[in-house]
Amino acid sequence: GAKGEQRLISPQRLVHYRDNWYCDAWRHNRQGLRSFSLDRMQSVALMNEASVQVSEDQLNAHYASSYGIFNGKASETAVLRFSAHAAQWVADEIWHEKQTAHWLSDGRYELTIPYHESPELMGEIMRWMPEVEVVAPMRLKTKLVELLTQALQVNRVDD
Repeated sequence: GAKGEQRLISPQRLVHYRDNWYCDAWRHNRQGLRSFSLDRMQSVALMNEASVQVSEDQLNAHYASSYGIFNGKASETAVLRFSAHAAQWVADEIWHEKQTAHWLSDGRYELTIPYHESPELMGEIMRWMPEVEVVAPMRLKTKLVELLTQALQVNRVDD
């Protein structure tokens, strides 16, 4: 959000994810669950308004259905195909509790992951370049090509 923006939230739980702390909370003006990075909070104040309590089942349904910290009900399914070389490491990783995977006859490894938003997933895909191919959805593959094209423009080597 905008720098200095004030948000009225009802904190639900703290989450430690990839060396960062987040507050899963009900955001009042958006009438929905959101995650807030604690290290981005500039100040906090207690309010006199009643807090909203969200059940553990609702929290888990919202936050656990898609890949990574970008929450929300999974709306897409990524299909990633890893080279035989990368497969020896990727096959030992759990990217998501509802992932499915299988070995291809040529030694490659295909991983299927539910996700909601792509930035964090895209970071993981970029981490495995050039050992990974985005098979589906086309929207994710197109976004990857856009990012790689931008990276090439920024990092071009002039003759």
